[in-house]
Amino acid sequence: MNDLDRLQGAASKTELAASRKLALRNKIPLEDALRATLEQSAGDAGLDRLVTERAALRAAEAARALARRTARDAAREAARLAALALRRVRQEGLPTAWRGWFDGSAKPNPGRCGIGARLLGPNGETVELSQAAGYGNSSEAEYRALILLLETALAHGAGPLTVYGDSQVVIDDVNGPCADSAFVLRPLRAQVQALLARLPATTLRWIPRHKNLEADALSQRATSAMTEECNDATTS
Repeated sequence: MNDLDRLQGAASKTELAASRKLALRNKIPLEDALRATLEQSAGDAGLDRLVTERAALRAAEAARALARRTARDAAREAARLAALALRRVRQEGLPTAWRGWFDGSAKPNPGRCGIGARLLGPNGETVELSQAAGYGNSSEAEYRALILLLETALAHGAGPLTVYGDSQVVIDDVNGPCADSAFVLRPLRAQVQALLARLPATTLRWIPRHKNLEADALSQRATSAMTEECNDATTS
C-alpha cells in the first residue's frame, strides 16, 4: 500500500472532502493535502499514530461485520436444516385416522383454476369437493385446493389429520421457513398457516401424482365444467 492509499484509508469522508478542496485551492498533490489535513486532526499525537489507530478501528469493524454475516448465515442454515428435518418427520410418520387429499389445476397456466379436495374420516366419513377457484397459476390453484380441504376438515371437526398433495412447490412452501416463501404465494401461505393453527395435529406430505388421482379427477372435473360453461356462453 502506497502513502496515498494509506492516508485515504485513514481519512474520514469529511477529511477527504476537505483535502480535495485544499489540493485544488493550493494546486498541490492530493497526498500532500491529505497529510496536512490529517496532521491537523492528529494534533500532538502525530500523524503515524492517528493512521495506525484508525486502521485498527476499521479492521475491528470489518471483523465485527464479518461475524454478523457469519452468524446470520449460520442462523439461516440452521433454520433450513430444521425445516428439512421437520419435513422428513412429516413425510415418514404414520397416517392419522383423518386423511385428506388436494389438487389444483390452471388451464392455461396461468388461467382459470379448478380445485379438488377429498376428506376421509375414521367412521367412513367421505367428502369430495370440486369447484372453480378464480384465475391464477397452477401453484395458486394447488394452494386454494389445500385451503378448501383444511376449511372442510375444520367444518367436520377433524382431529389429527394427514394431508396429501402432489405439489412439491406448495408442500415445501408450507413446511419451509417463511423467509423462503415465494412472494406471490405468501398471502395464500398465510391463510394455510392460520388454518393449520386451528388444526394443530395436521401434517402435510408430498405424494407422486399417480397416488393423487382422486383429487386430480375432482380438480379436472371443475376445469372441464368451466370450459363447457365458456363454450355454452360463446355459442349462445
